[in-house]
Amino acid sequence: MRRRREAEVAVITGASAGVGRATARLLARRGIAIALLARGRTGLDAVAEEVRAAGSRALPVEVDMAEHDQVVAAGQRVADELGPIDLWINNAFSSVLAPFRDTRPAEFQRAMQVTYLGYVHGTRVALDHMTPRDRGVIVQVGSALAYRGIPLQAAYCGAKHAIVGFTESLRCELMHEHSNIAVTMVHLPALNTPQFDWLLSRLPRRAQPVPPIYAPAVAARAIVAAADRPARREYWVGASTALAILGNRLAPGLLDRYLARTGYDAQQTDRPADPDRPANLWLPADGPGGRDRGAGGSFTDRAHRHSAQAWLSRHRLVTATGLTAAAVGALAWRRAAG
Repeated sequence: MRRRREAEVAVITGASAGVGRATARLLARRGIAIALLARGRTGLDAVAEEVRAAGSRALPVEVDMAEHDQVVAAGQRVADELGPIDLWINNAFSSVLAPFRDTRPAEFQRAMQVTYLGYVHGTRVALDHMTPRDRGVIVQVGSALAYRGIPLQAAYCGAKHAIVGFTESLRCELMHEHSNIAVTMVHLPALNTPQFDWLLSRLPRRAQPVPPIYAPAVAARAIVAAADRPARREYWVGASTALAILGNRLAPGLLDRYLARTGYDAQQTDRPADPDRPANLWLPADGPGGRDRGAGGSFTDRAHRHSAQAWLSRHRLVTATGLTAAAVGALAWRRAAG
């Protein structure tokens, strides 16, 4: 799997909006047949039209990733209608924005079922289809919050931490079996997606991503790059992600105190919360009667369209060559000046 091999059939969960939607648009330009899995019919139909307009085949499938039987049926439908699955991207999630003690037990359980068990179910079905052919790529879309928990997002942080442990265990098993199926993770920064417009929130003010905020396309480019080169264990996207992960390794207690002081305000704007806002924990906000939300959220004017760190991370050979050349040039200049 170390050589680049483009997929012919891809599956994207959580494909109707946000990062999944942006990734579908990017893969569609390659002519890859894409199965689009999500709960919201309105969003699914819209992204399917975008994929077809780009010249690719699209198969929209309504599925709740928390339900294993539904994921099994979706995987079989993909194989029957599009062909053998080469690439599976786990991305679907839901959560609650609230202090832990304000999150009801059933809500916490539901968030874990969708976000964590949804990845487990998707990975299991992907392996069922890939193992007989002994090839394929599974990409787990993660987060900086998979390594550094923050206040007001206990369910999401817990699920993302669990995904890392699950994926590391699975990777070891695949290596033990000498399998040619590759599993990699892509950890993302704060993004301008519809999640802050439709997640269940009990915050007094309108929820927002913790700045710096990036456009969904930044995440999509990293996910596609990881699918192309899945030998790397994980990819970090955005300088803020790298700083959060490294900072937590070096000084977790200091980050605890910093986030206790700043984490509440950083995740809320100055505007009061809309009491009539949708909540997609139990039902999709882009289902019947809902509207298509697209890839972007409400913070487009604040979202960075590019990440220098992500580009350098994807092009490590170029980066290393450039740094080496700069070091050699600096050394030669010092010798000449001396």
